[in-house]
Amino acid sequence: MSTEEFEKLHEMYRSLYDEVKLTPERAQRCQGEERKRIVRDFDERVSEAEEVTHLQSQRALLIQGTESLNNASKSIERSQRIAAETDQIGTDIIEELGEQREQLDRTRDRIINCTSKIRSRKILRAMSRRLVTNKLLLSVIIIMELAILAGVVYLKFFRK
Repeated sequence: MSTEEFEKLHEMYRSLYDEVKLTPERAQRCQGEERKRIVRDFDERVSEAEEVTHLQSQRALLIQGTESLNNASKSIERSQRIAAETDQIGTDIIEELGEQREQLDRTRDRIINCTSKIRSRKILRAMSRRLVTNKLLLSVIIIMELAILAGVVYLKFFRK
Protein backbone atom coordinates (compact mmCIF):
# COMPACT_ATOMS: atom_id res chain seq x y z
CA MET A 1 0.00 0.00 0.00
CA SER A 2 1.18 3.47 -0.78
CA THR A 3 1.23 6.32 1.68
CA GLU A 4 -1.81 7.94 0.03
CA GLU A 5 -3.86 4.78 0.44
CA PHE A 6 -2.76 4.55 4.03
CA GLU A 7 -3.84 8.17 4.61
CA LYS A 8 -7.25 7.43 3.06
CA LEU A 9 -7.66 4.38 5.26
CA HIS A 10 -6.64 6.39 8.30
CA GLU A 11 -9.19 9.12 7.52
CA MET A 12 -11.84 6.50 6.90
CA TYR A 13 -11.03 4.87 10.20
CA ARG A 14 -11.22 8.23 11.98
CA SER A 15 -14.62 9.02 10.51
CA LEU A 16 -15.90 5.54 11.37
CA TYR A 17 -14.58 5.91 14.88
CA ASP A 18 -16.27 9.27 15.30
CA GLU A 19 -19.56 7.89 13.94
CA VAL A 20 -19.39 4.78 16.12
CA LYS A 21 -18.72 6.95 19.13
CA LEU A 22 -21.88 8.98 18.53
CA THR A 23 -24.13 6.02 17.58
CA PRO A 24 -25.14 4.89 21.11
CA GLU A 25 -26.46 8.40 21.90
CA ARG A 26 -28.44 8.54 18.64
CA ALA A 27 -29.81 5.01 19.21
CA GLN A 28 -31.16 6.01 22.64
CA ARG A 29 -32.96 9.02 21.21
CA CYS A 30 -34.62 7.07 18.38
CA GLN A 31 -37.24 4.31 18.43
CA GLY A 32 -38.62 1.60 16.21
CA GLU A 33 -37.53 1.31 12.62
CA GLU A 34 -35.01 4.12 12.82
CA ARG A 35 -33.38 2.53 15.85
CA LYS A 36 -33.04 -0.78 13.95
CA ARG A 37 -31.51 1.10 11.01
CA ILE A 38 -29.03 2.86 13.33
CA VAL A 39 -28.09 -0.46 14.97
CA ARG A 40 -27.68 -2.03 11.48
CA ASP A 41 -25.54 0.92 10.37
CA PHE A 42 -23.62 0.63 13.62
CA ASP A 43 -22.96 -3.08 12.95
CA GLU A 44 -21.91 -2.29 9.37
CA ARG A 45 -19.62 0.48 10.58
CA VAL A 46 -18.10 -1.82 13.21
CA SER A 47 -17.43 -4.48 10.56
CA GLU A 48 -15.92 -1.78 8.28
CA ALA A 49 -13.78 -0.57 11.19
CA GLU A 50 -12.68 -4.13 11.88
CA GLU A 51 -11.81 -4.54 8.19
CA VAL A 52 -9.84 -1.28 8.20
CA THR A 53 -8.09 -2.37 11.39
CA HIS A 54 -7.31 -5.72 9.79
CA LEU A 55 -5.94 -3.96 6.67
CA GLN A 56 -3.82 -1.68 8.86
CA SER A 57 -2.45 -4.64 10.80
CA GLN A 58 -1.67 -6.41 7.52
CA ARG A 59 0.03 -3.26 6.23
CA ALA A 60 2.04 -3.01 9.45
CA LEU A 61 3.06 -6.66 9.09
CA LEU A 62 3.99 -6.03 5.45
CA ILE A 63 6.07 -2.99 6.42
CA GLN A 64 7.72 -4.96 9.20
CA GLY A 65 8.46 -7.81 6.76
CA THR A 66 9.89 -5.36 4.24
CA GLU A 67 12.09 -3.80 6.91
CA SER A 68 13.28 -7.24 8.00
CA LEU A 69 14.05 -8.10 4.38
CA ASN A 70 15.95 -4.82 3.94
CA ASN A 71 17.90 -5.44 7.14
CA ALA A 72 18.72 -8.97 5.99
CA SER A 73 19.86 -7.64 2.60
CA LYS A 74 22.09 -5.07 4.29
CA SER A 75 23.48 -7.76 6.57
CA ILE A 76 24.22 -9.99 3.57
CA GLU A 77 25.95 -7.10 1.80
CA ARG A 78 28.08 -6.43 4.89
CA SER A 79 28.91 -10.12 5.12
CA GLN A 80 29.91 -10.18 1.45
CA ARG A 81 32.12 -7.11 1.94
CA ILE A 82 33.75 -8.69 4.97
CA ALA A 83 34.25 -11.95 3.05
CA ALA A 84 35.86 -10.02 0.16
CA GLU A 85 38.13 -8.14 2.58
CA THR A 86 39.04 -11.40 4.32
CA ASP A 87 39.81 -12.98 0.96
CA GLN A 88 42.05 -10.02 0.04
CA ILE A 89 43.82 -10.20 3.41
CA GLY A 90 44.33 -13.95 2.93
CA THR A 91 45.80 -13.36 -0.54
CA ASP A 92 48.13 -10.69 0.84
CA ILE A 93 49.24 -13.01 3.64
CA ILE A 94 49.92 -15.84 1.19
CA GLU A 95 52.02 -13.51 -0.97
CA GLU A 96 53.93 -12.27 2.08
CA LEU A 97 54.52 -15.84 3.26
CA GLY A 98 55.86 -16.70 -0.21
CA GLU A 99 58.30 -13.79 -0.01
CA GLN A 100 59.36 -14.83 3.49
CA ARG A 101 59.91 -18.40 2.25
CA GLU A 102 62.17 -17.10 -0.49
CA GLN A 103 64.09 -15.06 2.09
CA LEU A 104 64.44 -18.12 4.31
CA ASP A 105 65.68 -20.20 1.37
CA ARG A 106 68.28 -17.54 0.53
CA THR A 107 69.32 -17.34 4.19
CA ARG A 108 69.65 -21.14 4.38
CA ASP A 109 71.82 -21.12 1.24
CA ARG A 110 74.02 -18.40 2.76
CA ILE A 111 74.35 -20.37 5.98
CA ILE A 112 75.34 -23.49 4.05
CA ASN A 113 77.85 -21.42 2.08
CA CYS A 114 79.20 -19.86 5.29
CA THR A 115 79.43 -23.27 6.93
CA SER A 116 81.50 -24.60 4.05
CA LYS A 117 83.70 -21.47 4.21
CA ILE A 118 84.16 -21.99 7.95
CA ARG A 119 85.19 -25.62 7.34
CA SER A 120 87.58 -24.48 4.63
CA ARG A 121 89.10 -21.94 7.02
CA LYS A 122 89.53 -24.57 9.71
CA ILE A 123 91.26 -26.85 7.23
CA LEU A 124 93.50 -23.99 6.04
CA ARG A 125 94.40 -23.07 9.62
CA ALA A 126 95.26 -26.68 10.41
CA MET A 127 97.39 -26.88 7.27
CA SER A 128 99.18 -23.60 8.09
CA ARG A 129 99.86 -24.85 11.66
CA ARG A 130 101.33 -28.08 10.26
CA LEU A 131 103.39 -26.06 7.80
CA VAL A 132 104.78 -23.85 10.56
CA THR A 133 105.39 -26.92 12.75
CA ASN A 134 107.14 -28.68 9.87
CA LYS A 135 109.29 -25.62 9.16
CA LEU A 136 110.24 -25.35 12.83
CA LEU A 137 111.12 -29.05 12.98
CA LEU A 138 113.09 -28.76 9.76
CA SER A 139 114.90 -25.69 11.12
CA VAL A 140 115.72 -27.52 14.39
CA ILE A 141 116.96 -30.54 12.42
CA ILE A 142 119.13 -28.30 10.18
CA ILE A 143 120.54 -26.49 13.20
CA MET A 144 121.31 -29.82 14.88
CA GLU A 145 123.01 -31.11 11.72
CA LEU A 146 125.04 -27.91 11.49
CA ALA A 147 125.97 -28.27 15.14
CA ILE A 148 127.01 -31.87 14.61
CA LEU A 149 128.91 -30.89 11.46
CA ALA A 150 130.63 -28.06 13.33
CA GLY A 151 131.45 -30.47 16.15
CA VAL A 152 132.93 -33.00 13.71
CA VAL A 153 134.99 -30.29 11.90
CA TYR A 154 136.24 -28.98 15.22
CA LEU A 155 137.20 -32.42 16.41
CA LYS A 156 138.86 -33.31 13.18
CA PHE A 157 140.79 -30.15 12.46
CA PHE A 158 141.19 -28.21 15.62
CA ARG A 159 141.62 -30.72 18.30
CA LYS A 160 144.78 -32.47 17.74
